[in-house]
Amino acid sequence: MLTEQQRRELDWEKTDGLMPVIVQHAVSGEVLMLGYMNPEALDKTIESGKVTFFSRTKQRLWTKGETSGNFLNVVNIAPDCDNDTLLVLANPIGPTCHKGTSSCFGDTAHQWLFLYQLEQLLAERKSADPETYNHRIENDSPDA
Repeated sequence: MLTEQQRRELDWEKTDGLMPVIVQHAVSGEVLMLGYMNPEALDKTIESGKVTFFSRTKQRLWTKGETSGNFLNVVNIAPDCDNDTLLVLANPIGPTCHKGTSSCFGDTAHQWLFLYQLEQLLAERKSADPETYNHRIENDSPDA
């Protein structure tokens, strides 16, 4: 997570008080979206564990998912080498884009994203009905 030293070194003046923030899926590596934070949005993000931006359109703080429920749960925050951009690693709850896609950059999924998606599908099926083939395989059932 962002250290106090790193927070003090962020160059808010260079970015006119609104720092670009790249949000990346913490597991798959897919770039999810770009937003902007002011110091208050960064504080709220760190305190709540949910990505919060400063909306340039609404001119207010905006927590991603506040209306849709599609939150971005923070895993890590890191500054770039010039301290004028942040990278947020997050675990999304639902699609990130308001258009229903996993990324605001369309469905240009990371080349290995299918492995993550397959893992998620198998996990869902494993925890589902005990009569399913996947559940029996996971639990070493002799009937599998």
